[in-house]
Amino acid sequence: MPRIAPLEPPYAPQIKAHFDAIMPPGADPLVLFRTLATGERAWRKFRAGSLLDRGPLGLRDREIVIDRTCALAGCEYEWGVHVSAFAEAARLTPQQVRATVLSPPDDACWSPGEQALIAAVDALHARAALSDDEFAGLAAHYDTEQILEVLLLCGFYRTVAYVANGLDLPLEPGAARFPPGVRPSR
Repeated sequence: MPRIAPLEPPYAPQIKAHFDAIMPPGADPLVLFRTLATGERAWRKFRAGSLLDRGPLGLRDREIVIDRTCALAGCEYEWGVHVSAFAEAARLTPQQVRATVLSPPDDACWSPGEQALIAAVDALHARAALSDDEFAGLAAHYDTEQILEVLLLCGFYRTVAYVANGLDLPLEPGAARFPPGVRPSR
């Protein structure tokens, strides 16, 4: 059981409308969403982050950033949700999904642009900054709007990891799990 009990149906009409707007048709809202929605301000601020949409990055790059950020933060909950929901559509191979957790940025399974992307995520996680070389690596493959999106996604999903790990959210049924031998931060 999570440390804060999530909302249970029936949901207030406004909350249900929010859930319906961000969940696939017929899917139950995630425990993360139902828990954040117990606090009006927390739920409003989370939705105001406006990073639950597609943005200027393609789905594949977006998911690489999110998966790597969540893996580095030890957040099996959000990593598993994203891998289950988006890995196939993002054309991430099983090897690449594992690499988001286990491999260095220069793993041969990634293109040069993806290697630069992962190196940037790793740097932001480790130092909350990019060196000139790391920034130049990103800029060689991504435009200004895309680079800003990478920075925002890393920060947003680091926050999601803090929330999910801090609340000890139970893993979603059917969501992917970290590869064997990887210990989440729980």
